[in-house]
Amino acid sequence: MSLTGSHTPEIIVIEPTHGWVGLRLNAVWAYRELLYFLTWRHVKVRYKQTVLGAAWAIIQPLFAMVIFTLFFGRLVSIPSDSVPYPIFVYTALVPWTFFAQTLTQSTESLVSNANLITKIYFPRLIIPLSIVGANLIDFGLAFAVLIVMAFVYRIVPSFNVIFLPLFILLNIVTALGVGLWLTALNVQFRDVRHIVPFLTQLWLFATPVIYPSSSIPEPWQILYGINPMVGVIEGFRWAILGTPNPSGATILLSTVISLVLLVTGAFYFRRMEKSFADVV
Repeated sequence: MSLTGSHTPEIIVIEPTHGWVGLRLNAVWAYRELLYFLTWRHVKVRYKQTVLGAAWAIIQPLFAMVIFTLFFGRLVSIPSDSVPYPIFVYTALVPWTFFAQTLTQSTESLVSNANLITKIYFPRLIIPLSIVGANLIDFGLAFAVLIVMAFVYRIVPSFNVIFLPLFILLNIVTALGVGLWLTALNVQFRDVRHIVPFLTQLWLFATPVIYPSSSIPEPWQILYGINPMVGVIEGFRWAILGTPNPSGATILLSTVISLVLLVTGAFYFRRMEKSFADVV
C-alpha cells in the first residue's frame, strides 16, 4: 500500500509553565463547545428535580423586593428618586442577584469539578466562564419580569436605554473579575467559601440596592464609587427608570475598578492554574 498522502498525527506537547503566563484566550475559544456543554449542565443540574424549575430565578429577586419594600420602603420610608419603591429596588436586584450568585457559585466551581480537572486537560478558565453563562440565563428571566413591572407602573424608558447593554457588560465584567479571584483563592484556602456569604451581605449594604446613591454625602461620592457595583446599579436605574444622571466620575471609577479586577483576576487565575489539579 502506498503511503503517499498519508497524514501524520499532530503531536501536542503539554509543558509546565513558570511564573506569570499569558491568558491563552485562543485556547478558551478552541474549547468553546465544552464551555457550551458545561453552561447547560449547570442550568440543568440547578433546576433538576425541582417543583418550580427555572421560576426560582424569578422568585428570589421578587421575594427580596417584597421584603425590602415592606421594611425599607414602608417602615423606614427610604427615598427612591421619585420612582415607586418596588420597581426601584427590583431594578437593582436584577444585576445584584446575578453578581452575588456568580461570586458564590464561582468560588466552589473548581473544587466541585475536581474529578474533571484531575482527569483531562482543558483551559480551567472555562469553568468560571460557564458559571457566568448559566447565571446570564437567570438574569434574562429576571429581566423579563422587570419589563413587565415597568409596563405595570407605566414607566417608559427614555433614550437612555440604549446604554443599558454597556451596564450589563459592566455587570458581567465585575462579577467575573471578582469571581476569578475567589475561585483561585478557594482552591488554595478552602475557608474562602465561608467568607463569601458574609462578604456578599456586607457588599449588598455598601451598594445602592435599597437606597439611592444620592443619599451618600457629596464628599464621599468618589470614595463610594470605588465599589464597582455602584456604577452598575446606578446605570441600570438611569437607563431603565430615568433616575437622575449618575456621576460621570463614579461611572468612570467603577469601570476602571471592574477592568482592573478582571485583568488581575484573570492573570492570577492563570498563574495558579498549573497547581489546580494537584491541590484540588
